[in-house]
Amino acid sequence: MFTGIVEETGVVRAVRRGAKSAALTIAAKEILGDIHVGDSIAVSGVCLTVTSFSSGEFTADVMHETLNRSSLGGLRPESAVNLERAVAANGRFGGHIVSGHINGTGKITSIQKDDNAVWYEIKAEPRILRYIIEKGSVAVDGISLTVAGLEKGSFRVSVIPHTAKNTTLSQKRVGDTVNIENDCIGKYVERLLGASAASNITTEFLRKFGYQEGL
Repeated sequence: MFTGIVEETGVVRAVRRGAKSAALTIAAKEILGDIHVGDSIAVSGVCLTVTSFSSGEFTADVMHETLNRSSLGGLRPESAVNLERAVAANGRFGGHIVSGHINGTGKITSIQKDDNAVWYEIKAEPRILRYIIEKGSVAVDGISLTVAGLEKGSFRVSVIPHTAKNTTLSQKRVGDTVNIENDCIGKYVERLLGASAASNITTEFLRKFGYQEGL
């Protein structure tokens, strides 16, 4: 589990491609201090497992499903990526609950300066937008952000200078693809409500077997 608070930006050193998979080697500094084989690292919002590491870089495999659902398939040597280690049990929870299992991708359609902030508008599919609410949380390339506005086919976030400077957002341009992970709470609520509806437990059913409203 992650928080969406990016620890540092890394640089892709190598991409080894298989028939349908890939292996990424990423240069980093901060996150390598206590890294182990098998650790989970969020790479631009995608949870990957460390398969090997050295003093200045680590390698992680990317499976077919991940390449299909994320922007990782477009990475090249020298691409910048956001990095975050899995949250420690005794750490501060500065963002929101982020699983590293993204729901899909979106495309940046507008970048506008607003005094000391920058507005990013991101176009996304309806299946992603249905879980996004104004003032709710969303992870964009692994960055925990607050939804500042909703349009018919897109959402907007307002980014402070610190966030832009310390993540890959400062390098993004209109037309770039970003990874999106919805707040997991909404998905669980929808699933549970669907299960309740399928169980045929209705108000009429409850009244029949003794339920009295107002008690």
